[in-house]
Amino acid sequence: MLARIPNILSSSQLADCRKALAEADWVDGRVTAGHRSEQIKNNLQVPEGHPVARRLGGIILTELERNPLFLSAALPLKIVPPLFNSYKGGQTYGAHVDGAIRPVTGTPHRVRTDLSASLFLSAPDDYEGGELVIADTFGTHRVRLPAGDLILYPGTSLHRVEPVTHGIRLASFFWIESMVRDDGQRQLLFDLDTAIQQLAATVPENPAVDQLLNVYNNLLRQWACT
Repeated sequence: MLARIPNILSSSQLADCRKALAEADWVDGRVTAGHRSEQIKNNLQVPEGHPVARRLGGIILTELERNPLFLSAALPLKIVPPLFNSYKGGQTYGAHVDGAIRPVTGTPHRVRTDLSASLFLSAPDDYEGGELVIADTFGTHRVRLPAGDLILYPGTSLHRVEPVTHGIRLASFFWIESMVRDDGQRQLLFDLDTAIQQLAATVPENPAVDQLLNVYNNLLRQWACT
């Protein structure tokens, strides 16, 4: 499932993020890469646990918790605290698949990476190149979203970031362990929930709304792990 979640952050929140990141300490992005990834990863990151990362990550998590579209698409159980990266001057990240299990730094907790998420913090006009390229069973998708929009995609997907040839590409990235582990089941639930919301908005008194809600909740009860 590939899902675009628009307007996670407001214009004022984006301005706050960009200002804070401009003043943050940055390190080589390979500090969080595995053996294979460090050979193909060339970017900068704000260190995990940095005060700026913690503060901005908290803002993002708060917005995600009250975003109905994100909650419907991801059915989140656990979310790795958001990280932040920067690409400029030809920096890129070659094709890779994210690790299946992600430790939460400073805690004993681990998160299964059912879903990967990238939240764009730079406007498309601020940089050239830098498309997030995601390959799945339906082909290859080139993603370049407005600032404040998020792309959600399966952690099993092969993906890469094209070289940034001009300007600076800022983004936040993180992983989600879903209550519904199977991507196909999660897609069915998302499609069903979307259809229910549309039906309820147009014909709220239709008894089919309650019948479909019953189906949705029974499927969720059958497939979800908490």
